[in-house]
Formats: sequence, C-alpha cells, structure tokens
Amino acid sequence: MTRLSARYVLLFLVVIALGASGCGHKPAAQQQNPKQDPQVGAQVPQVVAGKAQRKTLTLVTTQPGRIEAFEEAPLYAKTAGYVDEVLVDIGDVVRQDQLLVKLAIPELADDVEQKEALVAQAEAEVKQAAAEVAAASAAADTAQSRIAEMEAGIARVEADRDRWTSEHARIKELAEKGSVSKKLEEETFSQLRSAEASAREVAAKAQSARTAAYEAHANVSKAQADQGAAAARLRVAQAELAHAKTMLAYTEIKSPFDGTVTRREVDTGHFVQPASDGAGKPLLVVAQTKVVRIFVNVPELEAPYVDIGDPAKIHVQALTASEFDAQVARSSWSLQEANRSLRTEIDIPNPQGVMRPGMYATATIELARREGALVVPAAAIVRDGEGTACLVVDGGKVVRRPVELGLRSGSEIEVVSGIDENQMIVLKQPETLKPGQAVRIAPPAK
Repeated sequence: MTRLSARYVLLFLVVIALGASGCGHKPAAQQQNPKQDPQVGAQVPQVVAGKAQRKTLTLVTTQPGRIEAFEEAPLYAKTAGYVDEVLVDIGDVVRQDQLLVKLAIPELADDVEQKEALVAQAEAEVKQAAAEVAAASAAADTAQSRIAEMEAGIARVEADRDRWTSEHARIKELAEKGSVSKKLEEETFSQLRSAEASAREVAAKAQSARTAAYEAHANVSKAQADQGAAAARLRVAQAELAHAKTMLAYTEIKSPFDGTVTRREVDTGHFVQPASDGAGKPLLVVAQTKVVRIFVNVPELEAPYVDIGDPAKIHVQALTASEFDAQVARSSWSLQEANRSLRTEIDIPNPQGVMRPGMYATATIELARREGALVVPAAAIVRDGEGTACLVVDGGKVVRRPVELGLRSGSEIEVVSGIDENQMIVLKQPETLKPGQAVRIAPPAK
C-alpha cells in the first residue's frame, strides 16, 4: 500500500470513530441536573446528629508537681564561736527544743557571772534604800511628836504668863492704894517677866521642832527617791543579766520543731560566724515531714475553678503502687507572671515518711462537678461573630440555636440553656452548614 493510500485509510477510520462516539449522546438541554431534581436523594447532605445527654460532668486537671517539707529551717549561728559538739547527723529524727549543736564562747559565760554580781549589788542597794526610808520615816515621826510636845509646853507657859499678868495687875492696883508693899509688886512683876521669858523660850523650841520635822520629812522624800533609783538600777541590772543569758543561750542550737536533719555543714572545732541575712551555709537544716506539701501549677484556663478543699489524688513516681487521697490546702490566688499559672498547694499526712522532699508527683485535682448536666460534644458548638450556638435539625432543615455554655471536660461541654434533650443536634462539622439548609440525618452506624 502506498503512503497516500495509508493516509486515506487512517482518515476514514477517524471519521467512523467520531460518528460512533456521537451515537446515543443526548443534548445538554435534555440531560438531568441532579442539583435541581428534588427526586434525587444524593443532592441533600447527610449530617451526623444526635440528642444531648444528661450526665455527671467532672472537670479535672492533672499537673506535675514536687514534694516539699511542710516546714524547713536552716539553722545558723547567732554569735561567733567554736563548735564544741555536734550531737546529730543527717537523717536523724529530732524533737522540738532538742540540742543539736553546742558552741564554746567562754566570754559569754563570764558576762553572765558579771551581770549576776551586778544584780546582787543592786538588790543590796534596794534593801539599803528601804532601810533608809524606814529610818527617815521614824525620824519624821519623832520630830512630829516633838512638835506636839512643844505645842503642849506653849499652852502651859502661856497659861502661866496669863496668870502672872493678871496677878501683877491686881498687886499693882493694891500697891497703889497702899494695901500691899511696893516690894510685893516688884516680886510679882519679876514672876511675870519670868513667865513671859519661858513662853518665848518654848515658842522658839517649838519653831525649832517644826524645822526639824520639815527636815525629817524631806529626808523621807529623799530616801524614797533613793529607793526608787535603786529599784531602777536593779531593773537595769536584771535586764542586762537577761540579755547576757539570752546571748549565752545562743551557744546551744536547738531544733525549732519535730523533724529530720536533712543537711549538716559543720564539725567539731569549726569556727562559725553569725549569719548575715541568711548568707552562707547553714550549720544544719531540719525539715518537718510528718506532713508534706505538693506544689502544682494550674493553667490559667482552669485556675478560676480551684477552691480550697477540692479533692485530689496524688501519684508519686517513685512509689509506683501508691496513690494518695488529699485536698487542696491553699493557693496563691493570683497567677504567676512567668507562666500564667496558679500556684496551688496540697497537704498530705506523711506519718511513715514514705514521701520525701524532692520527689516528683502527679496531682489530679477535681475542680468542678455537675450532676445531671446537659452535655454535647465540644465539636457540636459553633462559635462565630454572633456568639455560641448549636445547629438543630428541625423538619429536615438546619436551625441555629444560641446556647449558653457551662463546664467543659475533655471533649464534652455543658449546655446551660438554648437546647433540650429532645432536639437533634448536629454533632460533627456544624460550621459547614447554614441555617435553613436542607439536610438528611445519617442513619446510626452499626
């Protein structure tokens, strides 16, 4: 066959093939459009729908934590001195006020002895001052009695003076009449002068007695002031003695509470200096572990649900077979800036000491519980510019129902209002649907 004949044959075959492909092909106007044919079921999308359920919804948070002693006290020296004796070692169980370390500071003991002597001296001065007060009071009483005696003498000599004054006047009158002699008048006048002199003498003595009484009372006041000063010196001496004894007591370092010695940084013979603002290594560290604390950080979204008394379960990694029941004891209330979490503490009794400070633990805290909550999957919630909603299938069409949400736990969320348990809720991919759109509910999976 020639090359030209072959081309004709090929062209003939193509024409036949095109004709065959056009046979039985309907025009576009005559083809069915499934999107416009209401009888075709495949055009309406199927949705997975179901009813909301009533159940108990529990919100829990599981966070890593660490175990710490309930109390921990680093013990430092208050005064400089040499370590005379170390009575405990790491791991020793100690009681409150038990002597742990003894320091040798002889000058403090000498100071106590000196202050005791000063107290004894001040006490003697107080007694002496009291005796002087008593003596001065007695002298004042004597002076007062002398005044009374002088006042009685004044009354006596004044009466005698008055008698001789009257007698002299009478004798003088008789002498002038010549009834008595002039000599008798002179004798009477002499008696009068003597009585007047006695009155002046007694008055002077009375004045002297009053002055002595005033001086005696002043001596009483002075003795009482001296007694007060002696009592004040005694109080000063007693305070200095108390201070010296307090400083001497610092040579004995005791346990502040029942606990366990967890660190020891000192040996006998070491020279120790007083700590400055807690700087430097402590001599010992005592930890109280009969109760331990679990520190956990609760994330910001769950922090508002943390309350004192929330139940918790503690799993300690080093104690694989143990789980401990506990409660939230306290929280910092405010969030930490570094990680936006709430510092939460859980106290656990540890009478056997199985939980040790420094161990890692996992705390599962029950933050909230709702009995009979209306619950839907979190995937059934639509969040848009209008708020939160669920899509309900009603009469074969999608209806948007605004809802108020409550507690969320895992993949489930509580619906407080907006729907009820009798409505069919779109459970998956509701955001792909529009209100009013026709849908078919997919049959339940077998």
